[in-house]
Amino acid sequence: MFTSTHVLLYRLTDGRLGGSFRGAPVLLLTTIGSKSGRRRTTPLLYVNDGDRIAVVASNNGRDKDPSWWYNMKRNPQAEVQIENEKKRVGAAKASPEEKRRLWPLLTKIYPTYDVYQTRTKREIPVIILTPISPSTGNLEAARE
Repeated sequence: MFTSTHVLLYRLTDGRLGGSFRGAPVLLLTTIGSKSGRRRTTPLLYVNDGDRIAVVASNNGRDKDPSWWYNMKRNPQAEVQIENEKKRVGAAKASPEEKRRLWPLLTKIYPTYDVYQTRTKREIPVIILTPISPSTGNLEAARE
């Protein structure tokens, strides 16, 4: 219930309501359900990394990946809304080097990510969202 209300307020106000959480910026990530085929939207904290966006697949420290990351592993293309701007993105798990660089930036905006990592046996991944060129439909920066 809370997530759907958050998404609705964010969309209605172009992020003026719901566009931040404890001072950290929030985006809306819309994925396609791997089983249902339905569009699923999740608010996530993020940091910019050049033209890319980094998010954390924390699932509040649970031992399984969040459903949005589960869906993106099967279909890595999605839509991101930041305030009133929407863009198509492709997702990839950050390399170990990228995670070492980005994790401190992500925990600076939300220190609880470190707490979540202590709660779970899995390594919480950082996910890189890369814009997809509208003209070609391909990822601007190819990643495996």
